[in-house]
Amino acid sequence: MNDEYKSIHKFDLELIGQYFASLKRQGPGSPEVTIKALSFIDNLNDKSLVADIGCGSGGQTMILAQHAPGNITGIDIFPAFIDLFNQNAEQLDLQDRVKGIVKSMDDLPFKDGQLDLIWSEGAIYNIGFERGLNEWRKFLKTGGYLAVSEGTWFTEERPAEIEAFWMDAYPEIDTVSNKVAQMQKSGYMPVAAFILPENCWTANYFAPKVEADEVFLKQNAGNKNAEEFIANQRHEAQLYQKYKDYYGYAFYIGKKI
Repeated sequence: MNDEYKSIHKFDLELIGQYFASLKRQGPGSPEVTIKALSFIDNLNDKSLVADIGCGSGGQTMILAQHAPGNITGIDIFPAFIDLFNQNAEQLDLQDRVKGIVKSMDDLPFKDGQLDLIWSEGAIYNIGFERGLNEWRKFLKTGGYLAVSEGTWFTEERPAEIEAFWMDAYPEIDTVSNKVAQMQKSGYMPVAAFILPENCWTANYFAPKVEADEVFLKQNAGNKNAEEFIANQRHEAQLYQKYKDYYGYAFYIGKKI
């Protein structure tokens, strides 16, 4: 694979944080998709405790808070994201029950059996889908829910170019049926799985990045790593347009049994 298009995890974390802090969403999704996933969860009340792991600046978290009761803790490793998260909560007058803290998803501050719902849109890949399912399960009450969106193959076979890209970027990408089986094996009752529509990528993720790319390049003029990073992001968008029939995100909702 051309070094110009090296995987995102090979870039400096500060560079990644600076770039994605400029976006309202740090990954594909939409308010409609968040609300749809939430519709499968029936155990929430005013005393419920919810964690949004890998929350970013909280685009999806605020939608969650506006459509569900309970207290939500956002977790992210980037301080800039959490600053924006808490600002967003205040602007929406949600600060009394929505709070973001800087923490790694592999070192969560919750007690066993404390949470009613674990949410994670497009972020569980940072720890790995199967590892996340297994390690986070202990924090859920029996009957609690886990809802995550995750990179997913839509077909059993795909072109070599996109297969190679994802095997380098995230080897755990798999088909819907295999992801559901992993969830079941990890001690969850699979409740729902659905594929995110194309506009979650195009209109809500890639389109806003066009302007963000230019601003980022100006802010980091002459920085070869920054230039390579934007090349990486643009390459990802090109691959999606070319191969979107073969992969995307799917939401997985499971109930701890």
